[in-house]
Amino acid sequence: MIESGVEGELKAVARDGGWALDGPAVAEFSLANEYLSYLADRRYSPRTVRAYAFDLLHFCRWLMADGTALDAVSTDTLLRFLAECREAVLPGQHGGNVVDLRSGRSAGYAPATVNRRMAAVSGLFTFRSMRDPTAQNPVPRGAAARRTAKGARSGMLGHLAKPRSRSQLRVREPRRLPRGLDRKETQDLLASLRTDRDRAMAGLMLFSGLRSAEVLGLGVTDVDIGRGWVRVIGKGDKERRVPLDPDVAGLVQAYLLAERPETDERKLFVVAKGPHRGQPLSAEGLRRVFRYHREKAGVAAGHPHALRHSFGTALAEAGVDLAVMQALMGHDHVDSAAAYIHLSPAHVRRSFDEARARQRQVGL
Repeated sequence: MIESGVEGELKAVARDGGWALDGPAVAEFSLANEYLSYLADRRYSPRTVRAYAFDLLHFCRWLMADGTALDAVSTDTLLRFLAECREAVLPGQHGGNVVDLRSGRSAGYAPATVNRRMAAVSGLFTFRSMRDPTAQNPVPRGAAARRTAKGARSGMLGHLAKPRSRSQLRVREPRRLPRGLDRKETQDLLASLRTDRDRAMAGLMLFSGLRSAEVLGLGVTDVDIGRGWVRVIGKGDKERRVPLDPDVAGLVQAYLLAERPETDERKLFVVAKGPHRGQPLSAEGLRRVFRYHREKAGVAAGHPHALRHSFGTALAEAGVDLAVMQALMGHDHVDSAAAYIHLSPAHVRRSFDEARARQRQVGL
């Protein structure tokens, strides 16, 4: 069992391939552990379950400090917790009217973090209502949300789909377009990488659009070097096949032949040296690799996901059909792929020139 979190009355621990709360006060919050087990049984992403575990840890610790039992949580309690998340002064923040230029906040967690925490809490009480229909759900339900459920907008009659209801326990999130790396940043970051393993991982993100978790989840048999295809298991255990760039295929082959330790491990990318040699490379190990090389190369934005964003931007600039982009990148909905269109100067310029040409034809 690997323990994580701050020592105290309650902490989050990795246990039996999942996550749970533990500590002297855990009996008061057994519902949270049952909910986390339910998420794991539903095959939620391990990263999502981990994030929800720490979100619920934060909520349960706040309840303990507030002197409120889990069974006594009301809508007013949740609103006070939401206010605490928005107003807490975190390390590096000054509060008041001193606003950090980078984050745009003087206090509080990022809106995405707050919304994820409230989603975890809402899910917890929805789970309780599912088990016990007589238990009152303290999460307020507002007007129907504009966005419909996954897949509900597909097909010719998708506009007739009923919108799903959504909790009002949310804060407004600024819409940020995905940012890729420019040519120099990409070149500098790739030039910093020294092993075929690291170059192959970066290449799969940059030229095949894989997420970092998808790269780590690849098995040796998932990469068909001869035919130039990669079998990817994405979010929600959805499978897709993406083309493999010939140069990246060469890096994968060189890694398998020369660098990869002899091991029975089926995962493609493993630890090359040290006490964990031959074991699957972890998410923290991947982050450590990129953290080192972006500092070495001086590319502050050189995160793994930035390489995937660069891939999406390149597709948009090449005029690739949105449905093809959606299939290549494993998005649930075409709207996610459409975000990259806004990043494409070539696409914007081409559309502008075509519109001006039509205006000139009518004498404008």
